[in-house]
Amino acid sequence: MSNLLITPPPSRWARFWASPLGDSLRGNPVALVALLVFSVIVVLALLAPVIAPFDPYDPTQIDIMNSDLPPFWIPGAEPQFVLGSDDQGRDMWSAILYGTRLSLMIGLAAVALQATLGIAIGLAAGYLGGRVDSLLMRLADIQLSFSTLMLAIVVLAVTHAMWGAAVFDRYAVVAVIAVIGLAEWPQYARTLRATVLAERQKEYVDSARVLGFGPLRIMLRHILPNAMSPIFVISTVQVGNAIIAEASLSFLGLGLPASQPSLGALIASGFDYIFAGSWWITALPGGVLVVLVLVINLLGDWLRDALNPRLYKV
Repeated sequence: MSNLLITPPPSRWARFWASPLGDSLRGNPVALVALLVFSVIVVLALLAPVIAPFDPYDPTQIDIMNSDLPPFWIPGAEPQFVLGSDDQGRDMWSAILYGTRLSLMIGLAAVALQATLGIAIGLAAGYLGGRVDSLLMRLADIQLSFSTLMLAIVVLAVTHAMWGAAVFDRYAVVAVIAVIGLAEWPQYARTLRATVLAERQKEYVDSARVLGFGPLRIMLRHILPNAMSPIFVISTVQVGNAIIAEASLSFLGLGLPASQPSLGALIASGFDYIFAGSWWITALPGGVLVVLVLVINLLGDWLRDALNPRLYKV
């Protein structure tokens, strides 16, 4: 009796690499580099408590006497502060690692909130139609008439005045996520509504109705999986936009406090010291922010092209 050779099933990464999406990624060196850079940034941010030599949230590890120390390539640097220190004496390398992790968390959480609201409203508007569609889309039009930053500035300024500085600083992360998330849901709702309007006319939806499935099951189990491609593309771009929005709010003093150093808070803390010679306090986190948003947008451009069936070559 011959021995049977059992081949193990391919891993998820192997299946992805062999899929049309993986083939598109292999053929796009810019997207490959962007994915590599983004992966490195995410890994470093996640491992911040292990990699960072200091904890920027721990006041006992901060000494004001170590403030404004330059990076290692400038005379006067200290070996324990590789990228220098800020005006409070925090290690810039540690602050950037923790700040990147916090900015990524806010961006992903805000996009998750946007997507949840937008998908629910877009599905209901596109599938139910009629007065429900008109009402929800008019709400979306009203929401789109206000810019994200303008709405966020007004809401956070009022919240800051009502709660006080101490309470606001404690819940600043939640407040920023909520404001950015609630301000951007129409992008998802309008896009998904247009897709649902096209999908609900197809035969598989009629078959589901004939089988007696309810509207909620049809929307979630049948229509939504076939309408997710544009949602993935929007989400990729919106993560970068959410990170920029958080950085802008922190720079204006309405986002995260100095005790929670996101990239925007770090940039704001060193802005007054640029012309005093301590340019690295703002330039280094600013450079990380630019690179992070750039690679996210490049991945969004690749994903948009890869998921567009009109661009497939036969």
